[in-house]
Amino acid sequence: MKISIFGLGYVGSVSAACFAARGHEVVGVDPNETKVTLMNEGMAPIVEPELGDLVRDAAQKKLLTATGDAARAVAQTDMSFICVGTPSQSNGSLDLSHLGVVCDQIGAALAQKTAFHVVVVRSTILPGTMHNTVIPRLEQASGKKAGVDFGVCNNPEFLREGTAVYDFHNPPKTVIGESDATSGARVQEIYAGLPGPMIRCSVEVGEMVKYADNAWHAVKVSFANEIGKFCKAARIDSHKVMEIFCQDTKLNLSPYYLRPGFAFGGSCLPKDVRALTYKARSLDVSTPMLGSLLFSNKEQVEYGIDMILRAGKRAVGILGFSFKAGTDDLRESPLVDVIERLIGKGFDLRLYDGNVNLARLTGANRSYIYKVIPHIERLMVNTIDDVLAHAETVVIGNNAPEFATVAPRLKPTQTVIDFVRVRAIEEAHGDYHGICW
Repeated sequence: MKISIFGLGYVGSVSAACFAARGHEVVGVDPNETKVTLMNEGMAPIVEPELGDLVRDAAQKKLLTATGDAARAVAQTDMSFICVGTPSQSNGSLDLSHLGVVCDQIGAALAQKTAFHVVVVRSTILPGTMHNTVIPRLEQASGKKAGVDFGVCNNPEFLREGTAVYDFHNPPKTVIGESDATSGARVQEIYAGLPGPMIRCSVEVGEMVKYADNAWHAVKVSFANEIGKFCKAARIDSHKVMEIFCQDTKLNLSPYYLRPGFAFGGSCLPKDVRALTYKARSLDVSTPMLGSLLFSNKEQVEYGIDMILRAGKRAVGILGFSFKAGTDDLRESPLVDVIERLIGKGFDLRLYDGNVNLARLTGANRSYIYKVIPHIERLMVNTIDDVLAHAETVVIGNNAPEFATVAPRLKPTQTVIDFVRVRAIEEAHGDYHGICW
């Protein structure tokens, strides 16, 4: 394929050279004459391992050239990648000025072109930028309609400085946010044969993935550093601790616990976070990230309560209020906090949890139910249907399998607030609200 790359900085230079190495004909576009000259002479405009050799080889094979003429580059190619910088401004927002200029240039060139052209944003942009900035400016400058007369995709990069060439050819994943299936398929074609999953999704999901990735990377660095400071103060080998930590790929380095939903609870996580941060304070060790965990968890509880309050209905039913499905454990269950707050505000509640029902008869938590939360015990009913017959607002508190059967039994007038994402209800019920979706 013939590809134009707008912006010959870090991402653009690496992408241009690597696409050329895969056999595509690439034209780099940049207003900086020095970068254009260097690339045309077979020299990389940035320092990055392996990049110089790739640029030299591609230039010699006539697969990689550079120009300052945006219109000519669009006219001669099938697809344009936008790789310009989106630096932070003083208030944390992104400076989209370079992105806007390039969109205007490409749009003006598209106005003179009859063949279908795909515009791909590889720059890191916040969710909403494609629909609020990129597409409107392309359409205004071209007089054409995105998804009809030309295609638009975003394709976030996952390149690390120092290993960018390796990362391009060995990506952890390839993400294509597409405005239309034809454009997504064309972008997928240029990556054919690369390892890792090939993921096509909405433009908005594609925009958000890069931010989720980088925020997670920042969390990991901060987490390891805070554990390290604690270990140093306690005279423990932090590297050994984290070496063992990283060997757990079932829970620690895995998708587990990474599904958006309600707050954590139970007998372990809250207690152990409190104990660790208490001990850190006694060692005069600052652990701001670890210290924020319980506050963040409490905020999620408040968010769930606010959703119920905003529904504006006094008769509320809660399905599942142990801290997770498959257990009768109510210790530090965030759902118990929700129930107690609603009781205090005068809501008329009915509660059902099959495991808790069993526990109040024979379980280890029987005494806890009767002695610590008797006011809750009196609101419990024996069946799901008892809850549904009472409730104007139905809250799904945990993902017990039996709750997947609730959808056809709901009335159109009932509001559903789902803390765990029961797909059958989400897809079938009109007045449905997920806590994080």
